[in-house]
Amino acid sequence: MDDPQTTVLIRRAQDGNASAFGELVDSHYDTIYRFAWKWCRHRANAEDIAQQACIKLAASLAQFRFEAAFTSWLYRLVVSCAQDWQRSQQRHLHAELSGDELQPDDSRTEDAIYIGQLLEQLESLGEGMKETALLVHAEGLSHAEAGAILGVSESTISWRVHTMRKQLQRREPLASIHA
Repeated sequence: MDDPQTTVLIRRAQDGNASAFGELVDSHYDTIYRFAWKWCRHRANAEDIAQQACIKLAASLAQFRFEAAFTSWLYRLVVSCAQDWQRSQQRHLHAELSGDELQPDDSRTEDAIYIGQLLEQLESLGEGMKETALLVHAEGLSHAEAGAILGVSESTISWRVHTMRKQLQRREPLASIHA
């Protein structure tokens, strides 16, 4: 569960204390942004997703009931915002993102492109696959933790991970996809 300081901040923010909400956002913004960036791999879009997540957090914090860790609840909220963002992007197709938009801490553009291609492949495997991969592999959560965040069973997460590995092994190598 959450540390006592986080619990106090959440309760104060739920009671309408704006400075407590600000502290809560400040202490968790890195997590929000990091997950948003892993979702879309683009700084400006990750900032948009993170901003939407903060707005949604303000609107829905009263619904947090301390039944799970706050970070688990927060991941679910960010996933929802990322999915909404992705749907809006599909409606408003735009030009390919330039390489200069990649995160400055990406030392190798080639790796960033590879990860982007991999995320595209995961999306093509069906609903929940990308979210599962990001939570389990990128965030290092257990199957049980990922299941709790996504609202599915641990065995569903295990099945998704198995399916992803099996399907990705059958596909042609990523290097030849965009050659």
